[in-house]
Amino acid sequence: MKKLTLLMLFFIAGFSAMAQIEIGLQVSPTIAGNRFIAEDRYNFEKESNSLRLGVGVIADYFFAQNYAFSTGLMYRSKGAEISYNYTRQDAGGATVTTSGTDDITLQYIELPVSLKLFTNEVAPGTIAYFQVGGSLNTKVAAQVNDQKVINGERATKRFNIFEADVLLGGGAEFQIGQSTKLFGGITYHRGLTDIDDYYEDLLGDRNVSVKNNGVSIDFGVKF
Repeated sequence: MKKLTLLMLFFIAGFSAMAQIEIGLQVSPTIAGNRFIAEDRYNFEKESNSLRLGVGVIADYFFAQNYAFSTGLMYRSKGAEISYNYTRQDAGGATVTTSGTDDITLQYIELPVSLKLFTNEVAPGTIAYFQVGGSLNTKVAAQVNDQKVINGERATKRFNIFEADVLLGGGAEFQIGQSTKLFGGITYHRGLTDIDDYYEDLLGDRNVSVKNNGVSIDFGVKF
């Protein structure tokens, strides 16, 4: 057992010595929206996309010349304006309409977990990259129609604490010094989990879900 442990420690130490870590700062203006999983009778509509912002620290851990494990810590705003309109007959035959428009603003701390694939130089000092992976996100703040408190209850309680999404992207890096790089790219974020249970309870249908979507323009500097 001791020999196996020493062998593993030796392997990890050797791997770490061969690897290279690049840490950077990233800013990501994001065109955010929502998508719905619901029957047509509820008439869910995306009224508009919203311009949101993400900022944070990234780290690329190179385990080979052109391959890196990428992670970091991002603070990102999501959400957009949506509407719904559902008309039904109650038990007494009366027409009941449930409708509304909600401008949703959510803020998350994100932990991205992805793989970056880098090309060789496509121009002097310039390489392209492709990124695929996901992120695990924790809600830190929420507003609905610019209100943090609704009917005596904080808006944050309406939304689920955790969210997961998949990310796909690409871009380019530009060498501007011995260890300094500028980068820019585009990333698509597709929410995998329901952001709240509010509409399920409102409409009495457990199959209704609302998920985040977004496209970000990423740029920053790595050291």
